[in-house]
Amino acid sequence: MDWLRVTAKKVPAITAYFWVVKLLTTAMGEATSDYTVHKIDPVVAVSLGGVAFVVALGLQLVVRRYIAWVYWLAVVMVAVFGTMCADVLHVRFGVSYGASTAMFATVLVVVFLVWYRVEGTLSIHSITTLRRELFYWAAVLSTFALGTAAGDLTAYTFRLGFFSAGLLFTGVIAVPALAYAAGALNEVAAFWAAYVVTRPLGASFADWMGVPTSLGGLDWGRGTVSVALSALIVAFVVLLSVTRVDVRDEERSVPVRSGVPGPRPSAVPAHVRSRQRR
Repeated sequence: MDWLRVTAKKVPAITAYFWVVKLLTTAMGEATSDYTVHKIDPVVAVSLGGVAFVVALGLQLVVRRYIAWVYWLAVVMVAVFGTMCADVLHVRFGVSYGASTAMFATVLVVVFLVWYRVEGTLSIHSITTLRRELFYWAAVLSTFALGTAAGDLTAYTFRLGFFSAGLLFTGVIAVPALAYAAGALNEVAAFWAAYVVTRPLGASFADWMGVPTSLGGLDWGRGTVSVALSALIVAFVVLLSVTRVDVRDEERSVPVRSGVPGPRPSAVPAHVRSRQRR
């Protein structure tokens, strides 16, 4: 396997659409995971989730450029399977939310350290080789598991409840954004800090909408919440696929035929790129 094969960029541009869809996937993953493990045997549910995760991620690794529905399908399945992984530790093995939060935080730190040591960067703008993409998805899966554990820690262990936990994480996610705007945090650190927090933020509000009123929720039903959020995700992904607003201008001009990318943007002379845009 060619770990250093060069591809077109495999991730979307970071726009407002990215954060909206990311939050929807975190909420949908929480609702779907909770619904399935309560409706069918948890072992079967996790097994099915694992298979779907492998298939979706495999498809994302096979394509040679960013394709909206392929990328977000992988994120959705990471959301569902990552949630299941975190929940299984607590429900099946009795690991406390505090311990699982610390464990997944450690895993994420290790992924970042190894990624940086090998590649010299954690920037998602540099995801142009298979090895970097594998590091990227390892980090993404770790953030979902960490966010699930952290969200449950605040809602259950700290007894904040789902809605209050959601408000808490709404405030927390503003911290890296403000720090970046003030120049106190670089782009890469700000991105990953916000990325981690989107998981407990979305999950807290999803739980609040889905759980019974006896647990402080709106009692809309986890299945209903899952279907509604899935429909919203599909609508946004269709919009992104049609408009390509999450694809950078220089990447739109790079020809991709039969899954094989043309020259990277940086390798195309400026006067050629100028003619391509006309």
